[in-house]
Amino acid sequence: MIFSRLSPLLKMPLVADFTRDSLLKMDPETAHGATVTALRLGLAPQQTAPDSPLLATDLCGLALKNPVGMAAGFDKNAEVPQPLAAMGFGMVEVGTVTPLPQTGNPKPRLFRVSGADGVINRMGFNNEGHEAVFARLRGRRIGAVLGVNVGANKASDDFVADYVTGVARFAEIADYLTINVSSPNTPGLRDLQAEEALKRLLGEALAARARAAVRVPVFLKLAPDLDEAAMDAIARTVLATDLDGLIVSNTTITRDAVAGLENVGEAGGLSGKPLFNLATQRLAQMRQRVGTLPIIGVGGIHSPQSAVAKFEAGANAIQLYSALVFGGLDLLDRIKRGLVAAVRNAGGKSVADLTGRKVDAWAAGCGEI
Repeated sequence: MIFSRLSPLLKMPLVADFTRDSLLKMDPETAHGATVTALRLGLAPQQTAPDSPLLATDLCGLALKNPVGMAAGFDKNAEVPQPLAAMGFGMVEVGTVTPLPQTGNPKPRLFRVSGADGVINRMGFNNEGHEAVFARLRGRRIGAVLGVNVGANKASDDFVADYVTGVARFAEIADYLTINVSSPNTPGLRDLQAEEALKRLLGEALAARARAAVRVPVFLKLAPDLDEAAMDAIARTVLATDLDGLIVSNTTITRDAVAGLENVGEAGGLSGKPLFNLATQRLAQMRQRVGTLPIIGVGGIHSPQSAVAKFEAGANAIQLYSALVFGGLDLLDRIKRGLVAAVRNAGGKSVADLTGRKVDAWAAGCGEI
């Protein structure tokens, strides 16, 4: 991921080598670390003009200047939420954060599927833990809506207790929280999507939220590898609680979309462009099941057209990450301009007017971009 064609800063000797093409020649995890370092040093481009009023929207009572967010996974340790906000993201989700620090899975654990603009990761929730992230975020306003994505330690005896701890720790400093039970890289974690396990998880996590001094919105992040019965059970469970919304979806363990390409035999979750159709179909199918419950659409967004399609499939806001590896950070600006054009073409007054226009087509697997 890198800053290309965006700022005069990129012509300075210190950052001349930080181009998309040069980072794509690096080991993927090294390239990611270099990008975070450049952001931390203030070498990122900044948005210079305000967003169009057509992009402003409300998400669970949160006022977004635009509906495009940086997904969890990029800034695991809350090192650069402010630079990301300054670049023009309407929301920034940090994490996944676990109660205790953990190193994650052995390296190498991040792989490009270059022929398809995809990424496979088995990072394993590598992060510095609650206390380090809390210390960085405490008292900070970043200039965008701030989300904290919480998870469970791999060695934990009780995953649910870890989520409860995360909600309690960050409820008073985050604008919203995400309960991430959908990573394929922590053994047993996705089992929490099963109906009885999910009832316990949401019951205890939302009870912890109720004890906090402020009521922070809580989202549940789902996997795309769910069948109809599983989606039915999740919808029943969610709608029986006061959960605020869903994030659909995390990475997939399937490889059908990248069969025969580089690195497809690596274990882990597949993200990027190859995930788009599956994740968007699951988004529409969950929209059909949960009515007006807010949904953040994630997975495979790689162009303005694909961003518009997420809204038409039922999203109220979107997040991206992997596509920036191949498309450069100017993709953010192009997506926002594409959303504005779509609203105008539809005769709408807000990006919210795009939501759900083609839910049935996408749910049936007939959506197109």
